[in-house]
Amino acid sequence: MTVPEMNAQRTKKWTVAGLGTVLAAGAVGCATPDPVADSTVAPLSPRIVALVDENRRYPEWRNFPRQGTPPPDAAAVSVHVAALDSASAATAADVAAIDWTLDDPEGFARRISEDIAARPLAPATLQTREEVEAFAQDLRDRGRAPPPVPRR
Repeated sequence: MTVPEMNAQRTKKWTVAGLGTVLAAGAVGCATPDPVADSTVAPLSPRIVALVDENRRYPEWRNFPRQGTPPPDAAAVSVHVAALDSASAATAADVAAIDWTLDDPEGFARRISEDIAARPLAPATLQTREEVEAFAQDLRDRGRAPPPVPRR
């Protein structure tokens, strides 16, 4: 028997085994009772089933607005703009009520710079770009495969 013939038999065996598993799972699923339809399991289950059956076809195309629907009129737009303006004014009032503690921004920036300068830097941070590139090139050179070994 050739290799392709042996592989074909293996494929047939796995196909039959897989098909048998799927059929067995389907039979078990068909034999399992539906707990949703039983009102003893959950008292609201008949109501839920009725709602699902009632809305099974939703949404339909008639529930969507037509493409030629006119835009809102100027009065509706002005109402939305007025609502946005009042929300903006309320936000501005909330911001004005905040007690800001940063009186000297230049001094704050100077203190931050001094704090950064006081912290020790890692040696890798102090390396120049040329040193980093030389280190990377050294790693690339070491990572190359060795020349082939002569067979004779």
